[in-house]
Amino acid sequence: MGGNITGRRAPNALVRLARRPALRGLAGGRRSAFTALTLASYPALLAAAVWPLPATFAVLVPLSYAAEIALPGRAAGTLSRAHLGATVRFLSRETAVVVLLARLASERSWWFAAFAAGLFLFHGLRAVQTWLAEHVDRRHNQMPVVTRNIRLPALRIPPAPPRALLTWRGAKLLYLDALAVVPAAAGASAGLGWTGAAGAAAALALEVVAVALLLAHARRARHLGDRRRVLAVVDEWVAAYRPEVVMYFSGPVTAAYQATMWLETLERIAPRTLVVLRERALVTALGSTTLPVVCVPSSVDLMNFRALDGVRVALFPANVGNNIHMLRVPGVRSVFIGHGDSDKEASFNPYTKVYDEVWVAGPAGRDRYLRAQVGVRNEAVEEVGRPQLAGVRRTSPYAEGTSPHRTVLYAPTWEGWSDDLFHSSLVAMGPAIVHALLAEPVRVIYKPHPLTGHRSQAARLAHRKIMTLLGESTGMPHLVVTGREPSLYECFNEADVLISDISSVVSDFVASGKPYVVANVAGLPEDRFRERYPAAGAAYLLGTDLAELPDIMRRLDVPGEDDMAAARRALRAYLLGADHPDPLARFEEAVRRAAARAEARARSLGLNALDPVVHE
Repeated sequence: MGGNITGRRAPNALVRLARRPALRGLAGGRRSAFTALTLASYPALLAAAVWPLPATFAVLVPLSYAAEIALPGRAAGTLSRAHLGATVRFLSRETAVVVLLARLASERSWWFAAFAAGLFLFHGLRAVQTWLAEHVDRRHNQMPVVTRNIRLPALRIPPAPPRALLTWRGAKLLYLDALAVVPAAAGASAGLGWTGAAGAAAALALEVVAVALLLAHARRARHLGDRRRVLAVVDEWVAAYRPEVVMYFSGPVTAAYQATMWLETLERIAPRTLVVLRERALVTALGSTTLPVVCVPSSVDLMNFRALDGVRVALFPANVGNNIHMLRVPGVRSVFIGHGDSDKEASFNPYTKVYDEVWVAGPAGRDRYLRAQVGVRNEAVEEVGRPQLAGVRRTSPYAEGTSPHRTVLYAPTWEGWSDDLFHSSLVAMGPAIVHALLAEPVRVIYKPHPLTGHRSQAARLAHRKIMTLLGESTGMPHLVVTGREPSLYECFNEADVLISDISSVVSDFVASGKPYVVANVAGLPEDRFRERYPAAGAAYLLGTDLAELPDIMRRLDVPGEDDMAAARRALRAYLLGADHPDPLARFEEAVRRAAARAEARARSLGLNALDPVVHE
């Protein structure tokens, strides 16, 4: 998302009105209203059928379908728990139309019997289609191992069926009964009850076609049900690949960026690397890569995945419980690489002491663990630089004349798991920062953290307010980045100044040598803030009242007034390590040293299984 975002702002009076407590309850009131309307439609239908009132019934039928469609998900869940699920509700509507036709039909109306039988068979076929759709979905999309960039001709995996064929099942299929119910209700008063039988036949025909297609796909994929065979084939491929390094990652889809940031680096090192994931959704959420990717959701399957016995080094970008299944593999050197150095508590988590080694960018990372005293030994910490920053340019587009306007990147971190950390400026300062920047002759790039609003409603509201502010601003090509592109480092290269929080964004931006501003959300004294957060040692600090912002912007416009330039140069080496040798070379050398230590330890313990074995 980017460019000039257009939009209109609601009048302030309306905004204040919408925030009143009485009106905030309207969402709950809407759910209650739709629930009541849905429930009321069924006895009303039955009453119109028993009376009989065919014209009234014909009006009520589409209204009951509309109420069903509009029923909020939470309300539908509540009804299901009260044994009034979708199937019961749809059967009630069908029963009502059968009662209506029975009241109006003659004794020998063939179409009445055909209509009733058609509805009965419809539900039988619906059950068959749902079972088949789930069966085929398991064969194709829930295999014991999911892969990327791996060819497995031995498995003879057939093309997947159309997605609609798998997703249209269960309760979704209930709406097909409208093909029978609506014509029957509409034609009842005119003696055209046969139209309902024709509609039932059409619904049955669609079901029969879907069942036939699913049966064909189930037959082609039946061999994928051999779990042991699937695991064995992937295990053989991995063993033949002989990976030396594994990047192991587990977590929600929203955290996939934590692994994605390492892919390009791992593609460029010589040791053969395999990506091992634990959640199926991560396979598609992970960024583009040429590395082979294996996802093994079951811990039992992973622990019996013998091809990993040849791995020497396991790299972990995140601290999660599922790491235990890789940590327990004997002879493998475990290394925590994290997903960016920062002064936040997450960067010196006590969990980190479970790894054999902890890799940080520069001396600041080492000092951070030693100060925290969380059990990470000094000899376990290795300074390897930040190879991802190779593409970050030390140039200012505005200063070089390649851009007519100064560009300010506002990249706040997310709200975190606790309200007490004061790490994110988004809620307390975010909209005010953007509003103040819009009063300056600058272009704004807004790139929030991928997890923004994950836990906090206040953060979501602040994010939306910023989106509205930028959308209404004209005259500058402001940019909002909420997806993968452009990347954070590409935004660095476009920016002349960064405004951010205590996070790895600040540490990484120091590589550019350009000015940066850190939000002092907690209002700490300046010397105490810099002492607590070394990454802010060369930053301009910004209080919650933004009083410093005009002077900061003025200083950056006057040559020689940027009095933090020298401090940034000194801080770069402390945070990110020396420029020489190249960070990528340092990282690769660290991988090789870790592999050599793993080999030595395996030999001392007699772990012959560490030698890679290609299965015959």
